[in-house]
Amino acid sequence: MAEVVQRRIEERIPELEQLERVGLFTKKEIRSILKRTTALEYKLHRRDITKDDFIAYIQYEINVLELIKKRRANLGYFFKREEIEFVIIQRVINAFRRATSKWQEDIQLWLSHVAFCKKWATQGELSKVFSSMLAVHPDKPALWIMAAKCELEDRNSSESARHLFLRALRFHPDNKKVYQEYFRMELMHAEKLRKQQAELEKAKIDVGEYEFSQEILSGKLAEVVYRDATQKIKGAEFMLSLLQIASIFDFTKDLQASILQELQSQHTDDSVTWDFMAKRELEVTVTPELQTAKGKASDADRKEERCCAVYEEGVKNLNTEAMWTCYINFSLDRYKRKTNIQELKDKRRQRLLKAMQGAHQASLLPETFYKTWLEALLSSGDEDATTQIAMAATQRFSQSAETWSLALQTLVKLGRTEAGDLFQEALTHVNPKESLPLWLQWIRWSESSQSVEETEALFQKGVLSPFPAISSTVKEKYLDWSYRSGGYKKARKTFTSLHEHRPFTKAFFTTMIQIEKQQEIPKMSSIRDCYERALREFGSSDHDLWLDYIKEERGPHGQPENCGKLHWRAMKALEGEGVEHFTTSYTLLQTGHL
Repeated sequence: MAEVVQRRIEERIPELEQLERVGLFTKKEIRSILKRTTALEYKLHRRDITKDDFIAYIQYEINVLELIKKRRANLGYFFKREEIEFVIIQRVINAFRRATSKWQEDIQLWLSHVAFCKKWATQGELSKVFSSMLAVHPDKPALWIMAAKCELEDRNSSESARHLFLRALRFHPDNKKVYQEYFRMELMHAEKLRKQQAELEKAKIDVGEYEFSQEILSGKLAEVVYRDATQKIKGAEFMLSLLQIASIFDFTKDLQASILQELQSQHTDDSVTWDFMAKRELEVTVTPELQTAKGKASDADRKEERCCAVYEEGVKNLNTEAMWTCYINFSLDRYKRKTNIQELKDKRRQRLLKAMQGAHQASLLPETFYKTWLEALLSSGDEDATTQIAMAATQRFSQSAETWSLALQTLVKLGRTEAGDLFQEALTHVNPKESLPLWLQWIRWSESSQSVEETEALFQKGVLSPFPAISSTVKEKYLDWSYRSGGYKKARKTFTSLHEHRPFTKAFFTTMIQIEKQQEIPKMSSIRDCYERALREFGSSDHDLWLDYIKEERGPHGQPENCGKLHWRAMKALEGEGVEHFTTSYTLLQTGHL
């Protein structure tokens, strides 16, 4: 191994001598480079070589290249590149080849090789890298596309790019992205030829026998790609993606018209088609006389009206949830747009409400849109219609906790008296496991709208729920409400009546502890009782609870001599990582750092 490394170091001597001779590096720097590269070469020739060794080697060589580039710019010396940079670049390429050969599955390593070749202008090597990479990873369409783009953009070879796309389609005959980029490449190639022809004609240069093919110039190759793609991949969405690519180029009017005609004739059963056709009405250019604010608003109003007419025709021919969703999304997007013209705002709201009403009547309005509908109705001031739609939503989605919550929130906001009865009805329809938000909403409404007796009866009803998530949360809220509505005595009474009825939350006990501590003369016996009950429930897992108890005993109302006993009990009760966390925190507490 030493002989191989020595030979590799000796091969570097000519370039290092050149670097010193031309003044890019000092003698001391050359010695430093030799020392570092020797260490890196030894690592590359070990038996148990790793990927990180190669990466470190390559990165060091690249750093040297970057430094040489900067030194050349500072000195204004740009000679002897073949004896210096080209040798280093070739060494990096060889290192990349060895690495990618050993770790062929590492895509990032291949891409790093590609990036290096692009940056240091080794175009011939770039094609070889892509060829080797695609031989190993032919199952990745993105790599085929990257290779083809590189041939077109970096090497200026449309023929090689086309060849790569055709090979990619053998492996991925139904891949949308490959077809889209192949289609785009042919259009870019045609546009490039058109520009070349225009420049030659402008310069009045006689090209002799060489003539540009009119079929290629008009994008016929792209049309062939389009035909092949649409035969293998069906659907309006894919066809529209090709149309959008074609629309970027100004010479594809005929091709666009052909795609549009086929779209309308073959895919009228797809909501995507109707959505596209409707939105096209917005593309009409504003006439010069409509440049004022009112003129623009009037023009926008007419365009949106035409769009909605297309959508109305669409839902008549295709009465599906997807079609109505497209119609509503368009109306909602226009409704959210800012305008200072009140008349346009009102019309946009009317169109949105009309679309929502139509979808609702057809029982095809998605649940997520009811919130938007109710908000729009509230902004219009129509309380009766808002109430009616809120009730209709709960009938259609009777098992949805979200819909009931939205409807009840709306009715409460409107001050409707029927809200109280609806809370009970909601709980009969919704899965009890999902009903906690409704309970909390009912409690908030009761606190603000009902008497103390009625609210307490509701709390007591919630406490008796057979579902732990509901009963434990309601207990916590009940205790807090008791203190706010009746003071300490009522809170203490509520706590006493509940502290033996599981399940509990930690907050139930900590809330009572805080209430006890807020009294003018806190009762330490009551605080200890709360902590003991909390530890009985959560002492095996919650080390913070033990620490809080110890801090309380160290406080002005506690007994510090109890801390040792509590520490001993905590070490016995806690499990797993809780012991370690407790020990660390207790030590910090003892030393005054917590």
